[in-house]
Amino acid sequence: MELIERALEFEKRKHTFKTTSERIESSREVKALILDINNIYKENKDPELMDLMKRLTVIKQKIEKRLKGRKDDNI
Repeated sequence: MELIERALEFEKRKHTFKTTSERIESSREVKALILDINNIYKENKDPELMDLMKRLTVIKQKIEKRLKGRKDDNI
């Protein structure tokens, strides 16, 4: 499947982003991958697909955490 290959390639890719726009693009890409894989998972309930989605979700959370930045506690 091409979708799973793209997801595995994204997972192996180096995740060092120089700009905010690169982070946003990457976050949107991984979100789309997760949603597409989820649609396939709903049909056949393959545990390997669930594991892949979980790994991609961890990557997505790290990207989004970096996008949001630090909260200032003094405000």
